[in-house]
Amino acid sequence: MKTPKNIFAGIITVIALAVFAIPGSVMAQQPGIKRAILQQHDLSIAGHETVQARIDFAPGAAFGKHTHPGEEIIYVLEGLIEYDVEGKPSVTLKAGEVLFVPAGVAHAAKNVGKTNAQELGTYVVVKGKPLVTLVK
Repeated sequence: MKTPKNIFAGIITVIALAVFAIPGSVMAQQPGIKRAILQQHDLSIAGHETVQARIDFAPGAAFGKHTHPGEEIIYVLEGLIEYDVEGKPSVTLKAGEVLFVPAGVAHAAKNVGKTNAQELGTYVVVKGKPLVTLVK
């Protein structure tokens, strides 16, 4: 017989699994980083979608090494952001500058300025996979 305690535990487990199955749910907010999904659409390429997000960085905030299941196109909206892309020298970009990160390539970003920084990230990714996978 299922007790209320067992039913409650089951409900919590189902909710937790559902949350982690949603694409992008691994994008847990890191201190000083705020990610807002602006739009998400299926593409004419079977099994792919595009996701566009605004990422806000507090001064000194960093998003650790991670990958995406597709390409990321970055446009810096404000501030100074340093990007470390695997296999390339670090680069610091300011408002109006862009960066392309190939699918599956590990990279990290950090606000190296004294004010808030913001980027517009456009992802062309495999649908149904987590948008962000942290790399240890």
